[in-house]
Formats: sequence, C-alpha cells, structure tokens
Amino acid sequence: MIGKLKGTIDEIGEDYVLVDVHGVCYVAHCSARTLSKLGSTGEACVLFIETYVREDQLKLFGFMTALEREWFNLLQSVQGVGAKVALAVLSTLPPGELANAIALQDRTAVSRAPGVGPKVAMRLVTELKNRAPAFAGEAINIGLKQELGEGVAAAPVADAVSALTNLGYSRDQAANAIAAAMKTAGEGADSAKLIRLGLKELAR
Repeated sequence: MIGKLKGTIDEIGEDYVLVDVHGVCYVAHCSARTLSKLGSTGEACVLFIETYVREDQLKLFGFMTALEREWFNLLQSVQGVGAKVALAVLSTLPPGELANAIALQDRTAVSRAPGVGPKVAMRLVTELKNRAPAFAGEAINIGLKQELGEGVAAAPVADAVSALTNLGYSRDQAANAIAAAMKTAGEGADSAKLIRLGLKELAR
C-alpha cells in the first residue's frame, strides 16, 4: 500500500498528476482543487495517497492533506457515491466547507458538485450528519450548525440566522456571524440583538 508520495511533478493532466519519485513515475488522480494547489513541472510535491486495488486495475488517488483523504473515503461510504463523485465534491467544496454544509443540511451547496443530483445530495447530508464533526478539520462552529441543520437551535438563534440569509448571506456566513454575536451578547439574547451584532461581524 502506498500512503504518501514525495517527489517532483513530471506532468499535470486534467484529473491527474504524474509524480516522479527517484525515476519511477506514479499517476495520482486528484480533485481539481488539489491540482490547482500543486506547483509547476519540475517542482517538489507531497501527496497523501489512497490506493485502490481491483482485479483489473491499480489506481492511486492523491490529496494535499490527510483530512482531504479521510473525506474522500467518508463520502464513498454513502450509497451511490464512488471515487469520481467523491473527487467532484472535494473539487467543489474544501473539507471545512463540506463539514459546514453537512452540519447545516445544506443540500444546495453539496449539489453544486458535478454528478451530484438532489437525491445523492440528500443522502450525503443525511447519512453523514453524525459523522461529519469528527472530520470537520477547520470547520467553524460545527455544533451550532448541526443544531440549525436539525432544526433544534434556540428560536432567537434560528430567527437571526434566517434574517441574515434573507439579506443575501450564505447560511454558513450567517451561522458564523451569529455564533460570534452570541459570545458578545451572552445567553438569552433576543433575535434583534443577535442580528445587530451579527451584521457588525459581517461588516468587519
């Protein structure tokens, strides 16, 4: 099993990179986001690798971080999601944003990925909602977002987030702003105060 490749970039294709490791070139299939972060031909690179062994093929998938690799495997635990769709999701949403989208039950954000229709997006946010926090990485305020996604957040909080989304902010932006507002306002603040403080946060 190959866990990591350290070498130089020999070639970058549409969905893969060729990594030269002491004269042996490995083909690693990557998300568009990973490929965009790699350097140019001849530059050094390090990729975390997931190795797929099938009867008729051996395929390597490369990732910039171990967290991205973990998400790749987690996504495929959902029915109807294979390696191609998992890479498409990671091309569209970095791990932190993906964790936020699942916590918020934001099917629209997930369905932006090519090949992810409404049914698959629904399965992703539903089946992974209890597993996402462990894979949240840099995701912010994941607990609050889960409460919002499950509809169990306190009424003033839910109303404040709803008000900010109605003003054109994404649910993720609104949730982060209200979470920051709650730290300032304290427990028991009404929605009007949270909205006011949330807008201040968003204006920074």
